[in-house]
Order: sequence, then C-alpha cells, then structure tokens
Amino acid sequence: MLLDNAFATTVVALLTPSTLAFAPTRQLASTTLNAQNSIISSPLTPTPVSARSTILSKRTALFSQAAADSVPAPTSNDSCDVLVLGSGPAARSIATLLASPSSNGSFDILLADTNYDRRWAANYGVWQDEWQSILQLYSSFKQPLGASCVDRLWEVTDCFFGGSFDIPVESRMRLDRPYCRVDRDALRRQLSPKDEIEVKNDGDGNANYRVIRSNHISKATAVNIYSPAGSMVHDDSGSTVLLQSKDGDVTQVRAKLIVDCTGHESRIVLKDDRVKSIPPGFQIAYGVLAKVDESNIPDSDHAGPYYKEAMTLFDYRTDHFPEGSKELSKAEKSPTFMYAMPLDGNRIFFEETSLVARPAVSFQECKERYLTRMEHLGITITEIEEEEFCYIPMGGPLPAQDQRVVGFGGAAAMVHPSTGYHLCRAMMASGSVAEAIRKELANDNFNPDRAAASAYNAIWSPTNIAQRNFAVFGGEFLMKQNVEGLRGFFDGFFKLPLELWGGFLAGWPGLPNNENHETWWARLKFGLSFVSKLPPQVALDMLVSIATYSITEGVPLPQSVTPLLGLPDGYEYKEKSAAVGDVAAKSEAMKMIMESKVEEVVPVAFEQKEV
Repeated sequence: MLLDNAFATTVVALLTPSTLAFAPTRQLASTTLNAQNSIISSPLTPTPVSARSTILSKRTALFSQAAADSVPAPTSNDSCDVLVLGSGPAARSIATLLASPSSNGSFDILLADTNYDRRWAANYGVWQDEWQSILQLYSSFKQPLGASCVDRLWEVTDCFFGGSFDIPVESRMRLDRPYCRVDRDALRRQLSPKDEIEVKNDGDGNANYRVIRSNHISKATAVNIYSPAGSMVHDDSGSTVLLQSKDGDVTQVRAKLIVDCTGHESRIVLKDDRVKSIPPGFQIAYGVLAKVDESNIPDSDHAGPYYKEAMTLFDYRTDHFPEGSKELSKAEKSPTFMYAMPLDGNRIFFEETSLVARPAVSFQECKERYLTRMEHLGITITEIEEEEFCYIPMGGPLPAQDQRVVGFGGAAAMVHPSTGYHLCRAMMASGSVAEAIRKELANDNFNPDRAAASAYNAIWSPTNIAQRNFAVFGGEFLMKQNVEGLRGFFDGFFKLPLELWGGFLAGWPGLPNNENHETWWARLKFGLSFVSKLPPQVALDMLVSIATYSITEGVPLPQSVTPLLGLPDGYEYKEKSAAVGDVAAKSEAMKMIMESKVEEVVPVAFEQKEV
C-alpha cells in the first residue's frame, strides 16, 4: 500500500476538478461553482480563496514537509528477491535455506543487520533426537551442518522434584533421553557466508546469502502502513525499504518479499487484535558459565548433587532457604529452578530460571537465588567466564492477517508457549517456509501478497495454531502454580511415555514425536493420560482450570481437543474480489439511459470497468 506517500496527494485530489466527473449532470453547475469559488483561480477574474481551502493547503504542506524531513535520502541502492531482517538463529536459518544450493542459485537473498558481527548471547540446549531431525532437514537442502555445532552430549537428563507429595528432597528422576549443548559460535559460522566470518571448521561459511550491515528505520502504524512515510512502501510487485547503517549511510533496497526476524518485539510486524488473545508470559533466567573449586570435593564426578555426565533440566527444590523465611515464602509463590550443564573439566553452566510468569520475575531475584543455592550445595565458584540474562516472551497474540512483511521466529510468536523452547522449532520451520517462499518466487505471475500469505501459512497452518492453543493453556496453567504444583506437574509429566511428553515439548511439525500432538484426538488422549499421572490436588486444579479457561477465553482450548468447532482460521491467501457491484442492475440502467430521449451523461458508477 502507498497510503503514507499518497496522503497529501489524496487530500488535494478530493478538492480538484478531477472529482467532478463523479457528479451527476444535474448537480454539475453548482458543484463547479463551489469548486471554483474554493480552489480554482480563473486567469480572467481573481477568485477568492476560502479559509477552509487555506487550512487544507497548509496541512498538505506540513504533511509533505514532515515526510521530506523524516526520511533520510538514500546514498546507495540495492535489490534482491528476499530481504531478511536480523541476524540471530532464525534469520540466518531462513536466509541460509532460501539461498541453499538446492535452489541452484536461483534466488538472491540479502540479510540486513547492523549487529551482524555480534556474538550470539544465549546458550542453547536441545534434545539429541530433535537436533538429528534438524541435521536431516538441512542435508535435504544440500546445506549440511557439521558435527562442530554440538560441543557437549549427555546421555541422560536429570530432574529434581523432591519436597512435595512424599517425594524425598534428595530424590532424582533420570530421563533416558540424550541432551546436547549447541556450540552457538560454530552454528553461527555454519549459517554464515564464507567472506563474512573466520572459518574454523568444515562447513563454516557455506551459506550463500549476501550481508548488509544496516537496519530498517520503520515502525508499523497499521497493517502495511509505516512511519516515517516512505521508509517502507509496498506495491503490486514487491517492496521498497530504507536501511541505515551505524555510520548513517542509507541504502534503498528493492525486494520482492521481506522477512522480519528482529525478535519478539518487532517494530514492523503487528499482532492480531481482531481475535481475543492472552498477553505473553515471560521466561527470565540469570545464568553463569563458571569454573568451580574441586580441590576439596570427595567425588569429582559430581558438582554438588549434579552428576557431570547428566544434564540437569530441572531442580525445583527449595531446601536451600531457611524454614519459615521470607525468601522461602517468595520462592514457593514465584518458583524458579536450577538448570545445569556440566561442560569440560570444572566448567559448568548454571542458570536459575523462572519458567514462565506474568509479570516477569526479576533478574536480581534469580541471581540471589542462584547464589543462595550454590552456597547451600557447597559449590564454590572460582571464576565466572560469562553471565547470561535470558528474556523470552512466551505465548501472546499471533501476527495480524494480510501483512506484507513476513514475521519469522520470535516476530511470529514461534516460541513454545509452555516451555520457551525455540531454536529447533525455528530451524525446522525454516525448511517449510523457505519452500513456500521459493515456490512463490518461481511463479511467473509472482504476487507478493500471496507469497507473504503462503509463508505465514507455512508457519501457522490451522492445525499448527490448534496445537499452539493447547500449549498456550499449558503455559497459563503453569503460571498459576506455586512450587508444590510445579513439582507435582512435572513429576507426573515425565512419568508419561517419552513419545507423549517429548511430543509436547517439541510442539512443531517435523520434530520427533510431534505426531502425537498434531490432531485433536491425539491431544485429548495426551491430556487424559497426563491428568491420570498427576497428584490428586494438581489434577483437580487442572480440571477446574480447563473449565474456567474455556469459559473465560472461549473457543481456542475446546477447539484444540474436540472436532466440534473445526479448526482455527489460518493464513491462506484469499484473492481480493473486485468491487463490481450488481452487474445486472447497472446494465439495465445503461440500456435505459441509452434509449432515453432526454440527453443524459452516463454516471461513472454505470460505466463498464476492467476487472
């Protein structure tokens, strides 16, 4: 749409003689007179200008001047098939697959981010079988990922839920499912072009997209309308966007499609406000990559209670707080857990995490709880190599319909609403989205609206939205639990067969075990099995929450577990119907006018127009 640039022009057009063609003949004389008295200066006789006209002219000038002042002049130009905004895992994943050798170099992909050279901050943990599915996907695009992308593998995963429901505090639940730590630096290099990074391992620098170190300067004010005017404009063959570098250089880029991967709080992808949705919850975590003192420990295979050959996914115990203390009360009401990744030697990544809360638990609270836990467990930190501050919005509304800019990753609310998992979901989704976009780009009759809709539908198909709605309820239920409820919840959850709990944690088509959650019947069976594993008071709370949630939030949850309400609306492209009106009535009027013995100008509404 070009409404930003055309606004001033539209105001003038409403007052110029070109609009007179739309007036019936009988009104023509008076309309012409009014128009002349208002804005037309006769070459023979000076005509007074109305106050209203003067005001509108001044407003038009102000709008035009504001647009000219706010949009920097381009210093260079570029063009591409797809412009990808951002340079995190989601951005580099989709850019890499769009430009992968499987397309035979058919498409020009440009990735834009002023922070392209910045190191990724987060530590990423993934289930080994999910990572294997990612490797298979990338190989199918002739873009294999090397073994260097994983720097640690644990054959088992441990959890601690003791302290409630007669579970001893020291009790450990061991899951026979391997877990991996992704080497974020290696993955970043593998998803980068060779001339943009320092190659260290096989597979580094194999991506084929181009890079520009600039950011967009736009903010969406409505669907497909942006401020400042002219900074991003769409038309029937693509988009024109201004990108600005840190040095102030401005590049005008012409692209057939724009994919925004700038994160959860994107400035150019709007959320859908036409349907009822719940605000996001927030996962907050304070983490450290640290070296621990092992000089006086009796067992070098452990760091406190944490076995070094296991990844500790959850430690929800609170015995490190004094009984009856204010700190214990806070930890019980707003729980956090320890997440521990033993690496090489005495290096361990510890992270005190609030799974999901609204409002968010403070980072300082997480840090203080981490310190208290370490002291209680007798773990002495000798050196901190890194600190991590993890902030992940979970759930919330999906992107609005009919947007020309395609949100991807956090910008499309792709984070798991119950767990915060995102990396494997985004990397798996990049395959289906890349295929959808490449199919549209190869179409001789390329339609950017259809291309954007196809990409969105590859992310959020009706079946995937229904599955997400089920997980959104899970996140809401987790948010209302105290520490006792969470211990009971996860103790029951991991007592389910792996294919059931693994599928819920995956929550995305193509990831292992997701087939056990893709249909309403599969989700219903999962729910019934899960409730049977919960402690009675947690099970009762869940049943009451299901009823309450269904009443307050309406269709989404019942729709996800029954066939009665169909599927949610997806993002399928729907061609806009031409406004042709009642053809029969207009044809009849045309015929009668032509047969009339009274001379009459045919009104514009009755003229035949090309559709």
